[in-house]
Amino acid sequence: MTLKQLSVLALSFGLITCSPKTYTSVSTGKAYDFFSYKPNQKGKISAHRGGGDLKGYPENCIESFAYLAKNLPVIIECDIDLTKDSVMVMMHDATLDRTTTGTGKLIDRNYAELGQYRLEDNQGNVTPYKIPTLEEVLRWGKNKVTFTLDVKRNVSFAKVVDMIHKTGASDYVAVITYNAQDAAKLNKLDPNLMISVTIRNHAEYDRLHELGVPDNRMVAFVGVKEPDAELYTFLHQKGIACILGTLGNLDKQAVAKGDQLYKTFATNGADIMSTDRPLEVWQVVK
Repeated sequence: MTLKQLSVLALSFGLITCSPKTYTSVSTGKAYDFFSYKPNQKGKISAHRGGGDLKGYPENCIESFAYLAKNLPVIIECDIDLTKDSVMVMMHDATLDRTTTGTGKLIDRNYAELGQYRLEDNQGNVTPYKIPTLEEVLRWGKNKVTFTLDVKRNVSFAKVVDMIHKTGASDYVAVITYNAQDAAKLNKLDPNLMISVTIRNHAEYDRLHELGVPDNRMVAFVGVKEPDAELYTFLHQKGIACILGTLGNLDKQAVAKGDQLYKTFATNGADIMSTDRPLEVWQVVK
């Protein structure tokens, strides 16, 4: 038996013998109610790639999502890409090499071929877990978590919206866009869908407004560094909640200076923190 096989066996045994937990209460329901700005709300936590920095729990993996959801109310930020036979699966990279036991481009593999591979955590440990489909993820998430869905280049927004409708996930999903044109396209596909839009300044907001994206369908990603306080005030006055990307430098600052820094980010105006350290942020904001 190889070392990787032993690792899988050991982790599988650990999962079987662990006592079950109860899901933490999470505000699912109408996505607008959850993702819009309300004064004096506690800071929300978005797990970047579904919390892939946790040992034994890979990114973009239902088992990782479940582990987090059993420990805190969490927004799962996760990535959608496409197989050769047009099945939407959860994968950040264009290739299988970093996060699975497979190699090569995802787009060159049919969905049936993916069954032979297992996911690896960010430390390279092989787990028993398989690559999930978007449909599996959305059906699993009902009454457990909310999602922000990052749609990769090979995947059409129309295909994602169709799956959201098929699974009845509209009430607990927002779709991520990176430019105003894509946000407008998504809004035309479904005017009731919540959209994560990039707003780091007034000009980016104005462009979205010009293209007809309504304030009450936006949740604003304000960047990976703290914006001016005025931008938070401007967006909050319009009822738009703000996502601060603490992943990367701001998470590193919290490691160096102390996790109470997350409370400062929330006090300054961040309604949602997108982080690689969801458990640590929860200990501060809960």
